[in-house]
Amino acid sequence: MSSEYNIGPRIKKLRLARKLTLQAVANETGFSPALISQIENDNVSPPIATLSKIAKFFDVKLAQFFSEDEDNRRFEVVRADQRTIVPRVISKEGTRQGYFYESLSFYKQNKKMDAFMVTLTEKAPEANTYSHDGEEFIYVMNGTADFILEDQKITLNEGDSLYFESTLGHRLLSHDGKEVRVLVVVTK
Repeated sequence: MSSEYNIGPRIKKLRLARKLTLQAVANETGFSPALISQIENDNVSPPIATLSKIAKFFDVKLAQFFSEDEDNRRFEVVRADQRTIVPRVISKEGTRQGYFYESLSFYKQNKKMDAFMVTLTEKAPEANTYSHDGEEFIYVMNGTADFILEDQKITLNEGDSLYFESTLGHRLLSHDGKEVRVLVVVTK
């Protein structure tokens, strides 16, 4: 698997092309200027929901953060060793989130959904939730996860799936602190 990702510099390039300050982006997205700066410098990685909000603010597709090419292909094959790992995911409060994710589809730019492999590596220290536009589908490939959806906690075992509106506050957690792998598909 590829460990190179350049999400931060791509966000910075979008910000500078629009002649926006860190504060201006922070004001519009609800994230602190310090967090935007840390993301731009690849010191930390945004959760998928945060990245989705940043993409919406800049009016770009999520895939643009994972691929250089403006590609109009009608299909794509992403080999296991081509996936981009996004490590060091933190919340907007600056705490570790206990997971990393990989983009499973990043060549095709004009698509209606994005697919990720999320690996939960530990029990997170907090259970804050995220929300964003669109809909989401998750499938637990291995392990046991707790899924927070608004004020409900749903335990999902290997083979279980869940489909929901992403505008609902949600969060995926390891049930017992052991590794969990989940396929996540997010629509626009």
